[in-house]
Amino acid sequence: MNNSNYPKDLSIVVSLYNEAESLPELVSWIERVMERENYEYELIMVDDGSRDGSWETIQELAKRNRNIRGISFRRNYGKSAALYCGFEAATGRVVVTMDADLQDSPEEIPEMYAMVTGQGYDIVSGWKQHRQDNKLTKNLPSKLYNATARLITGLKLHDMNCGLKAYRNEVVKNIEVYGEMHRYIPYLAKNAGFDKITEKPVHHQKRKYGKSKFGLNRFINGFLDLLSLWFLSTFGKKPMHFFGLTGTLTFMAGGVIAIWLIIDKLISQAHGLRFRPVTEQPLFYLALVALIVGIQLFLSGFIAEMISRSSSDRNHYNIKDRI
Repeated sequence: MNNSNYPKDLSIVVSLYNEAESLPELVSWIERVMERENYEYELIMVDDGSRDGSWETIQELAKRNRNIRGISFRRNYGKSAALYCGFEAATGRVVVTMDADLQDSPEEIPEMYAMVTGQGYDIVSGWKQHRQDNKLTKNLPSKLYNATARLITGLKLHDMNCGLKAYRNEVVKNIEVYGEMHRYIPYLAKNAGFDKITEKPVHHQKRKYGKSKFGLNRFINGFLDLLSLWFLSTFGKKPMHFFGLTGTLTFMAGGVIAIWLIIDKLISQAHGLRFRPVTEQPLFYLALVALIVGIQLFLSGFIAEMISRSSSDRNHYNIKDRI
C-alpha cells in the first residue's frame, strides 16, 4: 500500500509501564486491523522501566512479528520520554500513538490515517466522548482540565490528553516532548506551525487489566505545565516584553503612591492641618514593596533577555518548503 517517500505507511507508538498482561491481546488486535487494511507498518513499543515482565513479553512478541520494534528504559522516566524516543524511531508516513491498557481501540486507526493522508490534517486527536472511567475522579476533573486547556491554547479539542492520536511524520520530527508535556502535544505542534488540527470521537473501553498509573495530581501538574507552555510560547524569545512591562508598571505604581503620600503631607503641613508622618502609613510600605518588586522584575527580564539572545536555538525556525 505504501506509495510515499516513507518506508512505512504507519508507525504505531505504544508507551507502556507494567502492562504485561494486556500486551499479547493488544498486539493481536493491532495485527488484525493492519492485515485487513493491508498497511505497511511498524509497531514501536517503548517500555518505560516496567518491573512486571513487560519487556520479556515484548521480546517474545517481536520474535513472531517482524514489524514489532522495542525500546526499553533502564528506569521509569515517564510518558513524555517514551513518546520522544518513539517519535525519534518512527519511519511511517503517519505516526499513531496509543496506550497499552486496551482502552484505546486500534479499529479507529484506519479512519484517523485517512484523515491525515486524505484530508491533509497535521494532527487528528481522539475524543473519548463517552468515557468508561470513574465519573467523580476522572470525568469531572477531565472536563474542567480540558475547558481550561481550550481557553489558554485556543485549540477547540474536547480531550487534549487522549492517548490515541495520529500525526503526520513531519509533526513529530519537529517538536520536542519533555517533562510531562505529552499532554499538550497538539499545543506544541501548533506553536511549531502545524495548525491543521482536528479531533475524532473514539470508542473508549474499560480497563481490562491492572490499574491506572495516573492519580489526581496529574491535573494539578498538568495545569502548571500548561501555564509554563503558554508563557514560553508567548514570551520565550522576548522575555523582556513580559518582565520589563510588568516591572515598569509595578515600579511606576509604587512611585506614584509614594509621591502622592509625600505631596499630601507637604500640603497638609503648609496649611497647618493635622497629618500622619509618611513612615507611619501602611500605604507607604506597600509603595516601597512595589518599587523593589518592580526593579527586580525589570532586572529579571533583562537577564532573561540576555540568556535568550545567547541561546543556541535563538534562530531556529521550522521551514515549510524551499524552491
